[in-house]
Amino acid sequence: MPLRSATSRDTAYFELLAESGANILRGAQLLQHMFDTWPEERGVARDILKAEQEGDRITQEIVRRLNVDPPRGVDSADLYALATQLDDIIDDIEEAADFMGLFQIEAPMEQAHELSMILAESCDQVAGLLNDLRGFKDLEGYWVEIHRLENEGDRVWREALASLFSNGIDPMVVIRWKDIFGLLERAIDSTETAAHTIEAIAVKHA
Repeated sequence: MPLRSATSRDTAYFELLAESGANILRGAQLLQHMFDTWPEERGVARDILKAEQEGDRITQEIVRRLNVDPPRGVDSADLYALATQLDDIIDDIEEAADFMGLFQIEAPMEQAHELSMILAESCDQVAGLLNDLRGFKDLEGYWVEIHRLENEGDRVWREALASLFSNGIDPMVVIRWKDIFGLLERAIDSTETAAHTIEAIAVKHA
C-alpha cells in the first residue's frame, strides 16, 4: 500500500536531506579542485574535513529525529538508509583527500582527475534529487544520469588500475594510488546506491 503523502511534520527531514546533498556536492567539488591544483593548495583538505564533519552533524540530526519524532509520510528505514549512504560518500571524499597528504603524493594521476570530475558530477545529480525529493516528481532523469556516471566511473577505475600495473611503477606508489582510486570509485558507487534508495522512496509515493 502506498505511503501517505509527506506531511508538514516531515519538512525537517527533507530540509536536512537537501543540506546533506549540498554538503556532499561541496565536498566533491573541493576534492576535484584539490586534484586540479595539487600540491599548490594543500589547505583544501581542511575544508573537505569541515564538510565531512558537517555531514556527521546532519546524519546525527536525522537519526536523532527518527528516534524522537518519526516521519509520517516517509518510511523511517528508508530515511535512515539514505542518511547513512550520504554520510558514506562524504567520508570517502575526506579519506581520499587525507590520503593525498599522508601518502605524500607528488602529483595526481590523470585518472584521479577524471574520477574526481565524475564524482563531482554525480554528487551534483544526487544534490538535485534531494532538493526535488519533496515533490516526488520528475526525478527519473537524475538517477538515469547517476547510473551513467557510475558506469563511466567503473570504466575509468579499471583503466586506472591497469595503468598502475602496466607501466613499471614503484610498488609503493602502486599501493598508494590503488587505495586512492578505490576510495574514489567507492564514493561514486555510493552515489548510485543513494539514488536507488531515493528511487525506492519515490516509488512508494507513486
